[in-house]
Amino acid sequence: MKPEELTQMLLKMRKETQEGRLCWKLEIQTTEGNEEKYTVEEDGVVWSVDECYTSFYCEYQGSEFCMITYEMIKTGGEEMRTVNYVFLPPLGMRLFSLHTLLPHSIEVNAVLIAQIHALWELLMELAKSNSGQVQLHIMEGAVNVEEDS
Repeated sequence: MKPEELTQMLLKMRKETQEGRLCWKLEIQTTEGNEEKYTVEEDGVVWSVDECYTSFYCEYQGSEFCMITYEMIKTGGEEMRTVNYVFLPPLGMRLFSLHTLLPHSIEVNAVLIAQIHALWELLMELAKSNSGQVQLHIMEGAVNVEEDS
């Protein structure tokens, strides 16, 4: 799927969600609350790294929809950098693993990331209000640092 197609689809889904016609299941795995962080050194700066996966699932127009996003957040002093990936995996795949998901990645652009963020904000608002439209499950992510052999 092209970024423009997914952007338009998410725009329609957000509208239907606002109208109370779509229910979502969100699963989040994040390292943000972990005391132990891993670090990387780039450009002479030591960056603390957090990772966050989010699985967005709903039934839309009679079909199942699943999108998984990944965000790597690097913090170095006052500066922050992010890397974003978006995946449209087969419906049975719910693994939060970059290696497993990469073949299902789609190209992203700033407009698509903004649309995903707008949907995220709406779903968080609905979850906080206990509207019943959002089932939310948050898990602590493990710090996975692969060492060179």
